[in-house]
Amino acid sequence: MRSGQLTTETMVQRVAIIGAGLSGLASIKCCLDEGLEPTCFERSDDIGGLWKFAEHAEEGRASIYHSVFTNSCKEMMCFPDFPFPDDFPNYMHNSKVQEYIRMYAKHFSLLRYIKFKTMVSSVKKRPDFSVTGQWDVVTNRDGKEESAVFDALMVCSGHHVYPHFPVDCFPGLNKFKGSYFHSREYKEPEKFKGKRVLVIGLGNTGSDIAAELSHTASQVYLSSRSGSWVMSRVWDNGYPWDMLTLTRFETFLRDALPTAISDWLYVRRMNRWFKHENYGLMPLNRTSRKEPVFNDDLPSRITCGTVVVKPNVKEFTETSAIFQDGTVQENIDFVIFATGYSYSYPFIEDNTIIKCRDNEVTLYKGILPPRLKKPTMAVIGLIQSLGAIIPTADLQARWAIRVFKGLYKLPPVNDMMNDIDEKMGKKLKWYGQSNTLQIDYISYMDELASAIGVKPNFPLLFLTDPRLALEAYFGPCSPYQFRLTGPGKWDGARNAILTQWDRTLKTTRTRVVHDSQKHVPFLNLLRVLVLPLLLLAVFLMIN
Repeated sequence: MRSGQLTTETMVQRVAIIGAGLSGLASIKCCLDEGLEPTCFERSDDIGGLWKFAEHAEEGRASIYHSVFTNSCKEMMCFPDFPFPDDFPNYMHNSKVQEYIRMYAKHFSLLRYIKFKTMVSSVKKRPDFSVTGQWDVVTNRDGKEESAVFDALMVCSGHHVYPHFPVDCFPGLNKFKGSYFHSREYKEPEKFKGKRVLVIGLGNTGSDIAAELSHTASQVYLSSRSGSWVMSRVWDNGYPWDMLTLTRFETFLRDALPTAISDWLYVRRMNRWFKHENYGLMPLNRTSRKEPVFNDDLPSRITCGTVVVKPNVKEFTETSAIFQDGTVQENIDFVIFATGYSYSYPFIEDNTIIKCRDNEVTLYKGILPPRLKKPTMAVIGLIQSLGAIIPTADLQARWAIRVFKGLYKLPPVNDMMNDIDEKMGKKLKWYGQSNTLQIDYISYMDELASAIGVKPNFPLLFLTDPRLALEAYFGPCSPYQFRLTGPGKWDGARNAILTQWDRTLKTTRTRVVHDSQKHVPFLNLLRVLVLPLLLLAVFLMIN
Protein backbone atom coordinates (compact mmCIF):
# COMPACT_ATOMS: atom_id res chain seq x y z
CA MET A 1 0.00 0.00 0.00
CA ARG A 2 1.35 3.45 -0.93
CA SER A 3 2.09 6.06 1.73
CA GLY A 4 -0.66 8.61 2.21
CA GLN A 5 -3.48 6.11 1.69
CA LEU A 6 -6.07 5.35 4.31
CA THR A 7 -5.50 2.10 6.18
CA THR A 8 -7.35 -0.01 8.70
CA GLU A 9 -7.81 1.40 12.17
CA THR A 10 -5.41 0.40 14.97
CA MET A 11 -6.05 -0.07 18.68
CA VAL A 12 -4.89 3.33 19.96
CA GLN A 13 -7.40 4.41 22.60
CA ARG A 14 -5.89 6.26 25.58
CA VAL A 15 -4.05 9.48 24.71
CA ALA A 16 -1.96 11.61 27.10
CA ILE A 17 -1.95 15.34 26.32
CA ILE A 18 0.64 17.57 27.98
CA GLY A 19 -0.55 21.16 28.43
CA ALA A 20 -4.01 22.76 28.44
CA GLY A 21 -3.27 25.76 26.29
CA LEU A 22 -4.70 26.31 22.83
CA SER A 23 -2.94 23.28 21.33
CA GLY A 24 -3.92 21.07 24.24
CA LEU A 25 -7.58 22.02 24.07
CA ALA A 26 -7.65 21.46 20.32
CA SER A 27 -6.05 18.06 20.85
CA ILE A 28 -8.61 17.07 23.50
CA LYS A 29 -11.50 17.91 21.21
CA CYS A 30 -9.96 16.19 18.19
CA CYS A 31 -9.44 13.04 20.26
CA LEU A 32 -13.08 13.10 21.30
CA ASP A 33 -14.19 13.64 17.71
CA GLU A 34 -12.32 10.46 16.74
CA GLY A 35 -13.63 8.38 19.65
CA LEU A 36 -10.40 8.36 21.66
CA GLU A 37 -9.98 8.84 25.43
CA PRO A 38 -7.85 11.93 26.18
CA THR A 39 -6.27 12.77 29.53
CA CYS A 40 -4.71 16.22 29.66
CA PHE A 41 -2.12 17.16 32.28
CA GLU A 42 -1.80 20.85 33.15
CA ARG A 43 0.75 21.98 35.75
CA SER A 44 -1.13 25.21 36.60
CA ASP A 45 -4.66 25.63 37.90
CA ASP A 46 -6.23 26.98 34.71
CA ILE A 47 -6.49 26.59 30.94
CA GLY A 48 -5.20 29.06 28.36
CA GLY A 49 -1.45 28.56 28.41
CA LEU A 50 0.21 31.64 26.91
CA TRP A 51 -3.01 33.67 27.04
CA LYS A 52 -3.60 33.25 30.78
CA PHE A 53 -2.22 36.47 32.23
CA ALA A 54 -0.56 36.35 35.65
CA GLU A 55 0.84 39.26 37.67
CA HIS A 56 4.15 37.45 38.01
CA ALA A 57 6.00 35.04 35.73
CA GLU A 58 5.38 31.46 36.82
CA GLU A 59 7.93 28.65 36.56
CA GLY A 60 7.25 26.32 33.65
CA ARG A 61 4.49 28.47 32.14
CA ALA A 62 4.44 31.05 29.37
CA SER A 63 4.24 34.66 30.55
CA ILE A 64 2.72 37.70 28.85
CA TYR A 65 2.53 41.39 29.73
CA HIS A 66 -0.74 43.11 30.56
CA SER A 67 -1.14 45.00 27.28
CA VAL A 68 -0.77 42.08 24.86
CA PHE A 69 -3.18 42.15 21.91
CA THR A 70 -3.51 39.62 19.12
CA ASN A 71 -1.73 40.07 15.79
CA SER A 72 -4.27 37.90 13.99
CA CYS A 73 -7.87 39.03 13.64
CA LYS A 74 -10.72 37.02 15.09
CA GLU A 75 -11.92 35.55 11.78
CA MET A 76 -8.45 34.19 11.04
CA MET A 77 -7.51 32.90 14.50
CA CYS A 78 -10.63 31.09 15.70
CA PHE A 79 -11.15 27.39 16.18
CA PRO A 80 -12.52 26.35 12.77
CA ASP A 81 -15.83 25.08 14.12
CA PHE A 82 -16.30 27.76 16.80
CA PRO A 83 -16.29 31.40 15.57
CA PHE A 84 -15.66 34.25 17.97
CA PRO A 85 -18.79 36.04 19.19
CA ASP A 86 -20.00 38.76 16.82
CA ASP A 87 -19.39 41.53 19.33
CA PHE A 88 -15.73 40.64 20.00
CA PRO A 89 -13.29 43.14 18.44
CA ASN A 90 -11.25 42.15 15.42
CA TYR A 91 -7.97 42.29 17.36
CA MET A 92 -8.33 41.33 20.98
CA HIS A 93 -6.77 42.01 24.32
CA ASN A 94 -5.45 38.86 25.97
CA SER A 95 -8.36 38.87 28.41
CA LYS A 96 -10.85 38.54 25.53
CA VAL A 97 -8.87 35.64 24.06
CA GLN A 98 -8.92 33.92 27.44
CA GLU A 99 -12.68 34.50 27.64
CA TYR A 100 -13.09 32.86 24.24
CA ILE A 101 -10.91 29.92 25.28
CA ARG A 102 -13.16 29.34 28.30
CA MET A 103 -16.24 29.49 26.07
CA TYR A 104 -14.71 26.90 23.74
CA ALA A 105 -13.79 24.55 26.58
CA LYS A 106 -17.26 24.86 28.10
CA HIS A 107 -19.11 24.45 24.78
CA PHE A 108 -17.35 21.18 23.98
CA SER A 109 -17.18 19.98 27.63
CA LEU A 110 -13.38 19.71 27.64
CA LEU A 111 -12.59 20.57 31.27
CA ARG A 112 -13.57 17.12 32.55
CA TYR A 113 -10.59 15.64 30.70
CA ILE A 114 -7.99 17.94 32.31
CA LYS A 115 -6.02 17.17 35.48
CA PHE A 116 -4.94 20.54 36.86
CA LYS A 117 -1.94 21.20 39.12
CA THR A 118 -0.41 18.05 37.70
CA MET A 119 3.12 18.23 36.33
CA VAL A 120 4.42 15.64 33.91
CA SER A 121 7.86 14.76 35.25
CA SER A 122 8.79 11.87 32.94
CA VAL A 123 7.77 10.38 29.63
CA LYS A 124 9.45 7.27 28.25
CA LYS A 125 8.75 4.43 25.89
CA ARG A 126 7.46 1.18 27.39
CA PRO A 127 9.81 -1.84 27.17
CA ASP A 128 7.53 -3.33 24.50
CA PHE A 129 7.21 -0.04 22.59
CA SER A 130 8.29 -1.56 19.27
CA VAL A 131 5.18 -3.77 19.45
CA THR A 132 2.61 -1.65 21.33
CA GLY A 133 3.80 1.93 20.77
CA GLN A 134 2.83 2.68 24.38
CA TRP A 135 4.28 5.26 26.78
CA ASP A 136 4.88 5.43 30.52
CA VAL A 137 3.83 8.86 31.78
CA VAL A 138 4.87 9.84 35.31
CA THR A 139 3.11 12.80 36.92
CA ASN A 140 3.41 14.70 40.18
CA ARG A 141 0.56 16.38 42.05
CA ASP A 142 0.96 17.81 45.53
CA GLY A 143 4.13 15.76 45.98
CA LYS A 144 2.39 12.53 45.09
CA GLU A 145 3.84 10.67 42.11
CA GLU A 146 1.70 8.56 39.81
CA SER A 147 2.43 6.52 36.70
CA ALA A 148 0.09 5.53 33.89
CA VAL A 149 0.32 3.83 30.52
CA PHE A 150 -0.97 5.54 27.37
CA ASP A 151 -1.32 4.36 23.79
CA ALA A 152 -0.27 7.72 22.33
CA LEU A 153 1.19 11.05 23.42
CA MET A 154 0.50 14.63 22.30
CA VAL A 155 3.02 17.23 23.51
CA CYS A 156 1.27 20.62 23.68
CA SER A 157 3.47 22.53 26.13
CA GLY A 158 4.30 25.36 23.74
CA HIS A 159 7.55 27.15 22.94
CA HIS A 160 7.30 30.35 24.99
CA VAL A 161 8.29 28.85 28.32
CA TYR A 162 12.08 28.76 28.50
CA PRO A 163 13.61 32.22 27.89
CA HIS A 164 16.58 32.63 25.57
CA PHE A 165 18.78 34.95 27.61
CA PRO A 166 22.14 35.35 25.80
CA VAL A 167 23.94 37.35 28.50
CA ASP A 168 27.30 35.85 27.48
CA CYS A 169 26.99 37.58 24.09
CA PHE A 170 27.17 41.02 25.72
CA PRO A 171 30.61 41.80 27.20
CA GLY A 172 30.57 43.95 30.31
CA LEU A 173 26.99 43.13 31.28
CA ASN A 174 28.24 41.74 34.60
CA LYS A 175 29.62 45.20 35.41
CA PHE A 176 26.39 47.02 34.53
CA LYS A 177 24.97 48.71 37.64
CA GLY A 178 21.45 49.13 36.29
CA SER A 179 18.82 46.39 36.20
CA TYR A 180 18.49 43.89 33.39
CA PHE A 181 16.04 41.05 32.84
CA HIS A 182 14.27 39.00 30.16
CA SER A 183 11.02 40.35 28.69
CA ARG A 184 9.27 37.37 30.28
CA GLU A 185 9.43 39.32 33.55
CA TYR A 186 7.90 42.50 32.09
CA LYS A 187 4.28 43.19 33.02
CA GLU A 188 3.45 46.93 33.12
CA PRO A 189 5.21 50.27 32.41
CA GLU A 190 4.59 52.15 35.68
CA LYS A 191 7.89 51.39 37.41
CA PHE A 192 9.86 52.73 34.45
CA LYS A 193 8.47 56.26 34.69
CA GLY A 194 11.22 58.82 34.05
CA LYS A 195 13.84 56.12 33.40
CA ARG A 196 16.12 55.47 30.43
CA VAL A 197 15.41 52.02 29.06
CA LEU A 198 17.22 49.91 26.48
CA VAL A 199 15.18 47.14 24.84
CA ILE A 200 17.22 44.50 22.99
CA GLY A 201 15.36 42.68 20.24
CA LEU A 202 13.18 43.95 17.39
CA GLY A 203 10.50 41.30 17.47
CA ASN A 204 6.84 41.68 18.36
CA THR A 205 7.56 41.65 22.08
CA GLY A 206 10.48 44.09 21.95
CA SER A 207 8.54 46.49 19.74
CA ASP A 208 5.45 46.32 21.94
CA ILE A 209 7.43 46.97 25.11
CA ALA A 210 9.44 49.81 23.55
CA ALA A 211 6.33 51.54 22.21
CA GLU A 212 4.47 51.15 25.50
CA LEU A 213 7.39 52.36 27.64
CA SER A 214 7.88 55.41 25.41
CA HIS A 215 4.79 56.97 27.01
CA THR A 216 6.23 56.80 30.54
CA ALA A 217 10.02 56.42 30.35
CA SER A 218 12.17 59.50 29.74
CA GLN A 219 13.82 57.75 26.77
CA VAL A 220 13.64 54.33 25.13
CA TYR A 221 16.32 52.80 22.92
CA LEU A 222 15.45 49.81 20.75
CA SER A 223 18.43 47.71 19.69
CA SER A 224 18.22 45.46 16.64
CA ARG A 225 20.87 43.15 15.20
CA SER A 226 19.30 42.62 11.78
CA GLY A 227 16.23 44.87 11.46
CA SER A 228 12.69 43.82 10.61
CA TRP A 229 9.70 44.76 8.53
CA VAL A 230 7.00 46.48 10.58
CA MET A 231 3.35 46.09 9.58
CA SER A 232 0.11 47.61 10.78
CA ARG A 233 -2.85 45.48 11.76
CA VAL A 234 -4.99 47.91 9.75
CA TRP A 235 -4.56 47.31 6.02
CA ASP A 236 -6.13 48.64 2.81
CA ASN A 237 -9.41 50.50 3.38
CA GLY A 238 -9.10 49.73 7.07
CA TYR A 239 -9.61 45.97 6.78
CA PRO A 240 -7.57 43.50 8.87
CA TRP A 241 -4.22 42.80 7.24
CA ASP A 242 -4.52 39.03 7.36
CA MET A 243 -7.97 38.90 5.76
CA LEU A 244 -6.53 40.67 2.72
CA THR A 245 -3.11 39.04 2.44
CA LEU A 246 -3.59 35.43 3.55
CA THR A 247 -5.52 34.28 0.49
CA ARG A 248 -5.15 31.37 -1.88
CA PHE A 249 -4.98 33.69 -4.86
CA GLU A 250 -2.10 35.64 -3.31
CA THR A 251 -0.27 32.37 -2.65
CA PHE A 252 -0.83 31.24 -6.23
CA LEU A 253 0.40 34.56 -7.62
CA ARG A 254 3.51 34.58 -5.42
CA ASP A 255 4.44 31.07 -6.53
CA ALA A 256 3.70 31.79 -10.20
CA LEU A 257 5.71 34.98 -10.53
CA PRO A 258 9.46 34.96 -11.23
CA THR A 259 11.50 35.31 -8.04
CA ALA A 260 12.85 38.75 -8.97
CA ILE A 261 9.35 40.16 -9.50
CA SER A 262 7.97 38.42 -6.40
CA ASP A 263 10.80 39.84 -4.27
CA TRP A 264 10.32 43.35 -5.71
CA LEU A 265 6.60 43.25 -5.00
CA TYR A 266 7.24 41.96 -1.48
CA VAL A 267 9.64 44.81 -0.62
CA ARG A 268 7.27 47.32 -2.20
CA ARG A 269 4.39 46.03 -0.12
CA MET A 270 6.40 46.10 3.09
CA ASN A 271 7.36 49.74 2.43
CA ARG A 272 3.88 50.93 1.51
CA TRP A 273 3.17 52.28 5.03
CA PHE A 274 6.55 53.98 5.51
CA LYS A 275 10.07 53.66 4.13
CA HIS A 276 11.87 51.40 6.59
CA GLU A 277 15.38 52.58 5.88
CA ASN A 278 14.39 56.11 6.96
CA TYR A 279 13.48 54.71 10.39
CA GLY A 280 16.51 52.47 10.85
CA LEU A 281 14.34 49.36 10.61
CA MET A 282 15.21 47.94 7.19
CA PRO A 283 16.07 44.22 7.45
CA LEU A 284 19.58 43.23 6.40
CA ASN A 285 18.02 40.69 4.04
CA ARG A 286 15.26 42.74 2.41
CA THR A 287 13.60 39.82 0.63
CA SER A 288 13.58 37.37 3.55
CA ARG A 289 10.02 36.32 4.44
CA LYS A 290 10.74 36.03 8.14
CA GLU A 291 7.80 36.99 10.32
CA PRO A 292 7.32 40.77 10.33
CA VAL A 293 6.64 42.83 13.42
CA PHE A 294 3.05 43.97 13.94
CA ASN A 295 2.97 47.31 15.69
CA ASP A 296 0.66 50.23 14.92
CA ASP A 297 2.51 52.65 17.21
CA LEU A 298 6.23 52.11 16.64
CA PRO A 299 6.75 54.37 13.59
CA SER A 300 4.90 57.17 15.37
CA ARG A 301 7.00 56.77 18.52
CA ILE A 302 10.19 56.82 16.43
CA THR A 303 9.19 59.96 14.55
CA CYS A 304 8.31 61.60 17.88
CA GLY A 305 11.77 60.73 19.20
CA THR A 306 10.56 58.80 22.21
CA VAL A 307 11.97 55.58 20.71
CA VAL A 308 15.44 55.63 19.15
CA VAL A 309 16.44 52.64 17.02
CA LYS A 310 20.01 51.48 17.54
CA PRO A 311 22.20 48.67 16.13
CA ASN A 312 23.34 45.68 18.15
CA VAL A 313 25.08 46.30 21.49
CA LYS A 314 28.85 45.81 21.34
CA GLU A 315 29.44 45.99 25.09
CA PHE A 316 28.22 47.46 28.35
CA THR A 317 29.95 49.63 30.92
CA GLU A 318 28.76 50.31 34.44
CA THR A 319 26.21 52.87 33.28
CA SER A 320 26.15 52.86 29.48
CA ALA A 321 25.73 50.80 26.33
CA ILE A 322 28.21 50.94 23.46
CA PHE A 323 26.74 50.00 20.09
CA GLN A 324 28.30 48.40 17.02
CA ASP A 325 28.36 51.75 15.18
CA GLY A 326 30.50 53.26 17.96
CA THR A 327 27.76 55.40 19.49
CA VAL A 328 27.33 55.40 23.26
CA GLN A 329 24.19 55.89 25.32
CA GLU A 330 24.90 56.97 28.87
CA ASN A 331 22.93 56.57 32.09
CA ILE A 332 20.90 53.52 31.12
CA ASP A 333 18.66 52.46 34.02
CA PHE A 334 17.11 49.26 32.64
CA VAL A 335 17.94 46.74 29.95
CA ILE A 336 15.13 44.44 28.80
CA PHE A 337 16.15 41.41 26.75
CA ALA A 338 13.34 40.64 24.29
CA THR A 339 15.43 37.85 22.83
CA GLY A 340 12.83 35.14 22.48
CA TYR A 341 12.61 31.61 23.80
CA SER A 342 14.24 28.22 23.49
CA TYR A 343 12.04 25.17 23.08
CA SER A 344 12.71 22.35 25.48
CA TYR A 345 10.98 19.18 26.66
CA PRO A 346 12.72 18.20 29.92
CA PHE A 347 10.12 15.55 30.73
CA ILE A 348 11.07 13.45 27.68
CA GLU A 349 13.84 11.20 28.96
CA ASP A 350 15.21 10.29 25.53
CA ASN A 351 16.22 13.64 24.04
CA THR A 352 16.90 12.05 20.64
CA ILE A 353 13.21 11.37 20.08
CA ILE A 354 12.53 14.97 19.06
CA LYS A 355 16.09 16.16 18.44
CA CYS A 356 17.11 13.20 16.34
CA ARG A 357 19.68 15.00 14.20
CA ASP A 358 22.37 17.63 14.99
CA ASN A 359 20.62 18.42 18.29
CA GLU A 360 17.88 20.25 16.37
CA VAL A 361 14.16 19.56 16.46
CA THR A 362 13.46 17.18 13.58
CA LEU A 363 9.77 16.50 12.99
CA TYR A 364 7.92 15.17 9.96
CA LYS A 365 5.32 17.75 8.89
CA GLY A 366 6.45 19.69 11.95
CA ILE A 367 4.57 17.18 14.11
CA LEU A 368 5.91 13.65 14.20
CA PRO A 369 9.34 12.31 15.29
CA PRO A 370 10.30 10.39 12.13
CA ARG A 371 12.44 7.63 13.65
CA LEU A 372 9.94 6.20 16.14
CA LYS A 373 9.25 2.50 15.64
CA LYS A 374 5.58 3.26 16.24
CA PRO A 375 4.14 6.69 15.28
CA THR A 376 2.40 7.37 18.58
CA MET A 377 3.90 10.74 19.56
CA ALA A 378 2.98 14.14 18.15
CA VAL A 379 4.22 17.63 18.98
CA ILE A 380 1.40 20.13 18.47
CA GLY A 381 1.93 23.87 18.09
CA LEU A 382 5.72 23.90 17.59
CA ILE A 383 5.35 26.06 14.51
CA GLN A 384 5.30 29.73 13.53
CA SER A 385 3.72 31.38 10.52
CA LEU A 386 1.77 34.45 9.47
CA GLY A 387 -1.29 32.36 10.20
CA ALA A 388 -2.68 31.97 13.69
CA ILE A 389 -1.75 29.10 15.98
CA ILE A 390 -5.32 28.00 16.81
CA PRO A 391 -6.36 26.71 13.35
CA THR A 392 -2.84 25.40 12.76
CA ALA A 393 -2.84 23.39 15.99
CA ASP A 394 -6.35 22.14 15.28
CA LEU A 395 -5.34 20.76 11.89
CA GLN A 396 -2.08 19.35 13.26
CA ALA A 397 -4.04 17.48 15.94
CA ARG A 398 -6.50 16.09 13.39
CA TRP A 399 -3.62 14.89 11.20
CA ALA A 400 -1.78 13.32 14.15
CA ILE A 401 -4.81 11.45 15.41
CA ARG A 402 -5.50 10.00 11.96
CA VAL A 403 -1.89 8.76 12.02
CA PHE A 404 -2.31 7.34 15.54
CA LYS A 405 -5.37 5.39 14.47
CA GLY A 406 -3.70 3.99 11.39
CA LEU A 407 -6.11 5.81 9.09
CA TYR A 408 -3.20 7.50 7.33
CA LYS A 409 -0.10 5.51 6.40
CA LEU A 410 3.24 7.26 6.77
CA PRO A 411 5.99 6.95 4.15
CA PRO A 412 9.26 5.12 4.97
CA VAL A 413 11.70 6.84 7.34
CA ASN A 414 14.09 7.82 4.53
CA ASP A 415 11.26 9.52 2.65
CA MET A 416 10.22 11.40 5.78
CA MET A 417 13.80 12.57 6.37
CA ASN A 418 14.07 13.66 2.72
CA ASP A 419 10.84 15.64 3.11
CA ILE A 420 12.29 17.34 6.21
CA ASP A 421 15.51 18.18 4.31
CA GLU A 422 13.56 19.59 1.38
CA LYS A 423 11.57 21.86 3.65
CA MET A 424 14.72 22.99 5.44
CA GLY A 425 16.10 24.04 2.07
CA LYS A 426 12.95 26.06 1.36
CA LYS A 427 13.17 27.69 4.78
CA LEU A 428 16.73 28.75 4.03
CA LYS A 429 15.56 30.34 0.78
CA TRP A 430 12.50 32.09 2.17
CA TYR A 431 13.40 32.90 5.78
CA GLY A 432 17.19 33.02 5.80
CA GLN A 433 17.70 30.04 8.13
CA SER A 434 16.82 26.38 7.88
CA ASN A 435 16.16 25.66 11.56
CA THR A 436 13.46 28.30 12.03
CA LEU A 437 9.99 27.20 13.15
CA GLN A 438 8.46 29.41 10.48
CA ILE A 439 6.41 27.92 7.64
CA ASP A 440 4.18 29.23 4.86
CA TYR A 441 0.71 29.15 6.35
CA ILE A 442 -1.56 28.26 3.44
CA SER A 443 0.83 25.79 1.82
CA TYR A 444 1.35 24.02 5.15
CA MET A 445 -2.35 23.88 5.99
CA ASP A 446 -3.21 22.54 2.54
CA GLU A 447 -0.50 19.89 2.86
CA LEU A 448 -1.96 18.55 6.10
CA ALA A 449 -5.54 18.95 4.88
CA SER A 450 -4.87 17.04 1.66
CA ALA A 451 -3.32 14.17 3.61
CA ILE A 452 -6.46 13.57 5.66
CA GLY A 453 -9.06 14.51 3.04
CA VAL A 454 -10.26 17.87 4.36
CA LYS A 455 -8.88 20.29 1.75
CA PRO A 456 -11.64 21.91 -0.32
CA ASN A 457 -11.88 20.66 -3.91
CA PHE A 458 -11.87 24.02 -5.68
CA PRO A 459 -12.52 22.84 -9.26
CA LEU A 460 -15.60 21.00 -7.98
CA LEU A 461 -16.54 23.89 -5.71
CA PHE A 462 -16.49 26.40 -8.58
CA LEU A 463 -18.93 24.16 -10.45
CA THR A 464 -21.28 23.33 -7.59
CA ASP A 465 -21.10 26.42 -5.33
CA PRO A 466 -19.44 29.32 -7.20
CA ARG A 467 -20.34 31.91 -4.56
CA LEU A 468 -18.54 29.94 -1.86
CA ALA A 469 -15.64 29.13 -4.21
CA LEU A 470 -15.04 32.81 -5.05
CA GLU A 471 -15.07 33.84 -1.40
CA ALA A 472 -12.83 30.95 -0.32
CA TYR A 473 -10.29 31.37 -3.13
CA PHE A 474 -10.04 35.15 -3.54
CA GLY A 475 -11.05 36.03 0.01
CA PRO A 476 -9.40 35.14 3.32
CA CYS A 477 -8.14 31.59 3.82
CA SER A 478 -10.07 31.47 7.08
CA PRO A 479 -10.06 28.41 9.37
CA TYR A 480 -13.61 27.41 8.41
CA GLN A 481 -12.33 26.21 5.02
CA PHE A 482 -10.77 23.18 6.70
CA ARG A 483 -14.11 22.09 8.15
CA LEU A 484 -16.09 22.23 4.89
CA THR A 485 -15.60 18.58 3.98
CA GLY A 486 -14.14 15.26 5.04
CA PRO A 487 -13.54 13.91 8.59
CA GLY A 488 -14.54 16.54 11.15
CA LYS A 489 -16.83 18.39 8.75
CA TRP A 490 -18.80 21.21 10.41
CA ASP A 491 -22.21 22.05 8.98
CA GLY A 492 -21.80 25.74 9.82
CA ALA A 493 -18.55 26.20 7.87
CA ARG A 494 -20.12 27.44 4.62
CA ASN A 495 -22.23 30.08 6.33
CA ALA A 496 -19.27 31.16 8.50
CA ILE A 497 -17.22 31.82 5.35
CA LEU A 498 -20.00 33.73 3.60
CA THR A 499 -20.67 35.93 6.65
CA GLN A 500 -17.07 36.52 7.85
CA TRP A 501 -16.93 40.09 6.50
CA ASP A 502 -20.21 40.92 8.25
CA ARG A 503 -18.74 39.93 11.60
CA THR A 504 -15.53 41.83 10.80
CA LEU A 505 -17.37 45.11 10.12
CA LYS A 506 -19.92 44.76 12.92
CA THR A 507 -17.48 45.81 15.65
CA THR A 508 -16.11 48.84 13.76
CA ARG A 509 -19.31 50.22 12.22
CA THR A 510 -20.61 51.31 15.59
CA ARG A 511 -21.67 54.66 14.15
CA VAL A 512 -23.69 53.93 11.05
CA VAL A 513 -22.68 55.96 8.02
CA HIS A 514 -24.45 55.27 4.74
CA ASP A 515 -22.03 54.31 1.97
CA SER A 516 -23.04 54.35 -1.67
CA GLN A 517 -20.40 51.73 -2.52
CA LYS A 518 -21.29 48.11 -2.04
CA HIS A 519 -18.77 46.11 -0.04
CA VAL A 520 -17.23 43.41 -2.22
CA PRO A 521 -14.09 42.19 -0.36
CA PHE A 522 -12.52 40.03 -3.03
CA LEU A 523 -12.87 42.80 -5.64
CA ASN A 524 -10.99 45.11 -3.27
CA LEU A 525 -8.27 42.48 -3.18
CA LEU A 526 -8.20 42.19 -6.97
CA ARG A 527 -7.70 45.95 -7.25
CA VAL A 528 -4.66 45.63 -4.99
CA LEU A 529 -3.31 42.93 -7.30
CA VAL A 530 -3.74 44.78 -10.60
CA LEU A 531 -0.04 45.67 -10.72
CA PRO A 532 1.21 42.11 -10.15
CA LEU A 533 -1.18 40.83 -12.82
CA LEU A 534 0.05 43.39 -15.32
CA LEU A 535 3.67 42.50 -14.56
CA LEU A 536 2.88 38.83 -15.04
CA ALA A 537 1.24 39.55 -18.40
CA VAL A 538 4.27 41.56 -19.55
CA PHE A 539 6.62 38.78 -18.46
CA LEU A 540 4.64 36.17 -20.38
CA MET A 541 4.57 38.34 -23.50
CA ILE A 542 8.35 38.88 -23.41
CA ASN A 543 8.99 35.17 -23.01
